Formats: sequence, C-alpha cells, structure tokens
Amino acid sequence: MDLGLEGKVAMVIASSRGLGKAAAWELAREGARVVVSARGQEGLAATADEIRQATGSPVLAVTADVTSQPEIKALVRTVEQEYGRIDILVNNAGGPPQGQFTDVADEDWLSAVELNLMSTIRLTRLVLPGMRQRRWGRIINITSFSAKQPSATLILSNTVRTGVIAMAKTLSRQVAAEGVTVNNVCPGYFLTDRMRQVAGADAQKEGKDPAEIISRWESMIPVGRLGRPEELAALIAFLASQRAAFMTGCTIQCDGGMIAGLL
Repeated sequence: MDLGLEGKVAMVIASSRGLGKAAAWELAREGARVVVSARGQEGLAATADEIRQATGSPVLAVTADVTSQPEIKALVRTVEQEYGRIDILVNNAGGPPQGQFTDVADEDWLSAVELNLMSTIRLTRLVLPGMRQRRWGRIINITSFSAKQPSATLILSNTVRTGVIAMAKTLSRQVAAEGVTVNNVCPGYFLTDRMRQVAGADAQKEGKDPAEIISRWESMIPVGRLGRPEELAALIAFLASQRAAFMTGCTIQCDGGMIAGLL
C-alpha cells in the first residue's frame, strides 16, 4: 500500500528511543524526511544514524526539551529553515511519575501539565499555520491507554493525557475543512526500555524478578504479550498518510485488546 508519504516532512518528538523512535523509523521507511528530537544529543545522533543507514532517507536531528517554550520555538524554526515546512507532527513525551492523589503536590501537577499537555499545545500552535496555508497536515498525539481506562497509580497521566485528547478533538473540528487531521493513539503496554525500567522498579519494591512483573502485564492483555514498538508505528504511519484523509478527531488504542470499554 502506497501511503503517499514520499517527500513529506515529519517531525517526531521524543524520538531517540522507544515508541517515538519506532514512529520516526517507520515514517522514514515510507519515504518521509524525518526530524528526530529529544533532550540527549548523543542518543539522538545515534538514532538518526541508525534510521539513515537502515532506510536511506534523510534524517535531521535537533535537540530540544519540550518543557521549554524557547527550545520548542527554536526546534520548529530550525526544521522550517532546513526543509521549509512541517507536514506531519507526532507529539510525544515521557509520562509523568506514578502516584496516588495524596502523593502528588502542586509542582507535580504543573510539571505533568508542562510535559504532556502544554508541549502538545505549543508544538501544534507553531506548525498549524503552515499546514492550514498549504491545506495539508497531520497531527498525531501519542497519549496512553490510561486516557481511556485510567490506571489507579497514574493519576497525573490519566488527567493530563485526557486533556490532550479533549484539545485534539476540539481542534480537529476547527481545521478539518482545511485538509488538516488531528488524531490520538493510545498505546498499551509495549516492550520498550522505559517499560523495562518500570518493571525493574516495581520488582524491586515487591521483592520480585522483573520477569514476573512483565508476566503480570501480559496476563492483562488478551493477545498474551506486550506490544512491539513497530506495531504502534504502523498505526501512526497510516494516520499520517493520504489514505487516512477521512479520519480526524479519532482516539485509537493499540493495546492487544487490554482496554475493556466499548469506546
């Protein structure tokens, strides 16, 4: 299937590893000119080299901290100077820490809002005018299954990622007639370095082996395993494509059947 991404400029946030890296890799395989961005320069450069060598597509690496508004502006300016436009924006950021309601203070709430909600708003605000002018654009937000099925220990993530979805749904209706789509993906449990770290931390707290924690997660998933990052990346590439031009305002889980609700 030709996704019509040849030559498109795709900027993927937090893409030096994990789900962001997989999304950048898949978009590059489809012929997009990919921009990868993250805070760590060394890891980012290594990721850019990997994707270039594997796909033959050009990859621009730009370091940025998405909780910093000046760095977000500098990131977008650098990409527009290099490529002249941004056609596809994949918003992504690491999740806020776990905790019960009584565990989190005001500063924790504000940090979560900056990391996951305001970064999405600011990046979208910067790329949207060009997309509307060209009458073509794709904005895809990587959120979490917790936005559809809140986790008891992820009150920060549950709250701010739901805000991202509400913002995206409202925006999607405002720009749909101008060729710009806005969609969300909700990953479940994926086998990434971050999830391995979480498994290790949980195992240490419970006095168990990390493999037992992963097995517990697998038991919650009807498919019987954790997801592979490239499986979420395939969904993102489709939503970024011309083939998905009639899909906007959607919030789609990719979770192996874990979410039990109807919607």
